[in-house]
Amino acid sequence: MASIRVVVNGATGKMGTETVAAVNQDDDMELLGAVCHRERGPRLAVAGGGQVPLSTDLAAMLRDTQPDVLVDFTNATVCMEAAMQGAAVSTNLVLGASGLTDDNLQQLDAVAHDKNIGIVVAPNFALGAVVLKKLAEEAAAYFDYVDIIEAHHEAKIDAPSGFAVALARSLGDRKKFTRNQTERENLPGSRGAEHNGVTVHSLRMPGRSAHHEVIFGALGQTVSLRHDTLGRDCYMPGVLRCIREVVNRPGLVVGLENVLGL
Repeated sequence: MASIRVVVNGATGKMGTETVAAVNQDDDMELLGAVCHRERGPRLAVAGGGQVPLSTDLAAMLRDTQPDVLVDFTNATVCMEAAMQGAAVSTNLVLGASGLTDDNLQQLDAVAHDKNIGIVVAPNFALGAVVLKKLAEEAAAYFDYVDIIEAHHEAKIDAPSGFAVALARSLGDRKKFTRNQTERENLPGSRGAEHNGVTVHSLRMPGRSAHHEVIFGALGQTVSLRHDTLGRDCYMPGVLRCIREVVNRPGLVVGLENVLGL
């Protein structure tokens, strides 16, 4: 079986760096190149040994290497630009950018069918986070109150996290939860954001990686489900699984749980 040929966009960021190393060390994949937004020279040293071509020009990298899969860990705006460039040359896409909108997903769905390529969009690549989401969906039927608390490092550019938004939508689209309305809000926004009764609170501070907790409330009791990311290496099995799946799965898939069949 031929190796899956991969290019990583956003390769010098925190998630990109982990992905470059993981792909480079995988026996079933070939890392063809890396792309970043700032000039850093023509080669990128890879953890575990070796170097790969490095460029700020994604279109040129795609043209020169002709990969099977483009993995993107940038931001929502750059991600969509990269996705369109990848789709234009019929490259399958694995997208990990946070903050993609419903309109973005509709655009990706259309281009996946138009170009007959696979596209995987995953707000979170950690298996434990996917299990948290599945358990929360099962528990939702038995409770009328629910809050989501998510915490990330201080440099994260968006709030709530893409995964917290996916959680809130998944729960809130199933039923209308009860959310009490306080008579007086002493500090505006202190009750958090809301989707169909699901309340979401975001923490941003040093010392955090990625943490999500779903708290269900009922008369005389609460149930808490929590997932903590202790290192970005936990995402790599999910990323590699998506790379393997996307080359054989035309169309748009949203969420690691749908890749895993959970």
